[in-house]
Amino acid sequence: MKKLMTTACGVALSATIVAEAAATEWNVSVWGKRRAFTEHVEKLAELVSEKTGGEFTMNISYGGLSKNRENLDGISIGAFEMAQFCAGYHRDKNRVVTVLELPFLGVENLEQEVAVSSAVYAHPAATEEMAQWNAKLLMTSPMPQYNLVGTGDPRDTLAKMEGMRVRATGGLGKAFEAVGAVPTSVTATEAYQAMESGVVDTVAFAQHAHLSFGTINQADWWTANLNPGTVNCPVVANIDAYEALSDAEREALDSSIPEALEHYLSNYGELLQKWDSVLEEKGVAKVEIDSAVIEEFRAKAAAPARDAWIADMEAQGLPGQELYDLVVSTLAEAKGS
Repeated sequence: MKKLMTTACGVALSATIVAEAAATEWNVSVWGKRRAFTEHVEKLAELVSEKTGGEFTMNISYGGLSKNRENLDGISIGAFEMAQFCAGYHRDKNRVVTVLELPFLGVENLEQEVAVSSAVYAHPAATEEMAQWNAKLLMTSPMPQYNLVGTGDPRDTLAKMEGMRVRATGGLGKAFEAVGAVPTSVTATEAYQAMESGVVDTVAFAQHAHLSFGTINQADWWTANLNPGTVNCPVVANIDAYEALSDAEREALDSSIPEALEHYLSNYGELLQKWDSVLEEKGVAKVEIDSAVIEEFRAKAAAPARDAWIADMEAQGLPGQELYDLVVSTLAEAKGS
């Protein structure tokens, strides 16, 4: 009997060990704090856990695993299984998706941003480039058009933007440079300090980031309609980790992405609805830029940036014109629907 019980206990222990070994746990690297920008990552983790009965879980770390500029490097070496990054932080590593950061593309809402990002992410050139970093593109982090907060008098003409020290990355930085501003690409987490210390006069962010990183608290004004463009921030998985998932786990992950994005859009929509009250509460003036100024900005920034980007990509052996045309056609289709 004693031997039988010992054997039974051993079998039970072995079964427990096997069950524990079968559970999958991913570490996910993001930054800042939980906010509208990370809600799809949080929702994805929740859905995957639910669908797998807790056998596939994600531990989301806000800055504890990596610096935001190093998330793609961390993915490449398998330091963690999933991460979020922004293309403008290292344009040389993710050249293809920077087409989505070109100024004045004409994207009007978050749904259209999801459509054009998804189309570019599905292009073979994007897949191949990310594979060089052992990364699989999962979903975008759609953001509205960026606008400025600033101190002092509003920068509401191109003449007033001359010499303006602005926190703007990627294509946005190039756009402001085209009208005589001086862009700097400090990270989101460094923006408040840069503004507080006077390193920059203005900061270009989407609404959630002005709130989350405190730049709205330094601001005297906010441009409501400049809308020069946005940045593109993919969520990626380490390819080895993705391929190591069981069929059921992979299905749980893949099938949860559309719902995670829907949750993101709904949550961000609520933030946009209350934005005016946020400005009023913080005493920040809402500045409407004259349409003639915006057209002048577009003329100086859009076509030159587009042509330079296409030429640069083609020179590097990437299908720059094809990718730009894909964005234009996808956007037209999204607007038509």
